[in-house]
Amino acid sequence: MIAYLVKRLVQGIAVMLVISALGFAIQSHLGDPLRDLVGQSLGQDAQQQLRQDLGLDDPYWAQYVRFLGRVMQGDLGTSLFFDEPALQVILKKLPATLELVFAATVIIVLLSVPLGVYTAIRPHAILSRVIMGLSVLGISTPVFLTAILMISVFSVGYGWLPAFGRGDAVPVWGYWETNFASLDGLSHILLPSVALAAIMLPMFIRLIRAEMLEVLQSDYVKYARAKGLHPLRIYYVHALKNTLMPVITLGGVQIGTMVAYTILTETVFQWPGMGFMFLEAVNRADTPLIVAYLIVVGLIFVLTNTLVDLIYALVNPTVKLARMGA
Repeated sequence: MIAYLVKRLVQGIAVMLVISALGFAIQSHLGDPLRDLVGQSLGQDAQQQLRQDLGLDDPYWAQYVRFLGRVMQGDLGTSLFFDEPALQVILKKLPATLELVFAATVIIVLLSVPLGVYTAIRPHAILSRVIMGLSVLGISTPVFLTAILMISVFSVGYGWLPAFGRGDAVPVWGYWETNFASLDGLSHILLPSVALAAIMLPMFIRLIRAEMLEVLQSDYVKYARAKGLHPLRIYYVHALKNTLMPVITLGGVQIGTMVAYTILTETVFQWPGMGFMFLEAVNRADTPLIVAYLIVVGLIFVLTNTLVDLIYALVNPTVKLARMGA
């Protein structure tokens, strides 16, 4: 297991190096750092001297090494708009995004597992046909359209839930504020989380159904039925455990993807998270903040995928043994 963790650590570092190289390329081509610092207030001679002092005339690889060194020290540049460290700006917005993704993940897990299992064990039932039909509709509907429809119905039409903002977020620690500690915060996070969950929920229902149908035809399930085990034990203990392996694989990737998908959801609901911040940074050409966002999101992807592989060992011990011997 230790050898596998070291291997994944090396792979993660390689991925982050690629992401940092892409971020540096974006930073180098989206604007002139010298102009961002001083504008047009200096003469040509002074600008040239400052350019040499900052090392902007150095070879590309030398500039990248300096950039990588600053990144490893947590220095992702200074936001041009906020005039404060870009990493600090992201850390202020990160809790809102993580809470939104967490709420959407809870909704996906609570609904996809029972609905996927039901449609597998009752494939010809009317309710199963309705669920599968709605899942096709859900996959085909863009998230921004789902969000707009929800606002039109539940906020504008009936006035049940707020349409924008984070509401009364309760301070917890440092930059962290939570929506789960107040009714107003819960009411504000409900619509955005449902809209975000609507992207992945149909996919998970269909995946669980397909895997469950295959597992139910296996010999050990037939043997469990022949032994007279209770159907619920067969479905939710023996069959579901093996069904979850590919679901965990997809889930780990998609949870990381949801962090990126929050751009549209947060924009529609004016949710003050990283996605909304990134879109504003693009509109303002805030290059350091854009690059910092890409690096942080890339790190979230790497950590999420590594965590999913570790969960494999808990769900299926044979995976753990195989990897320890790798």
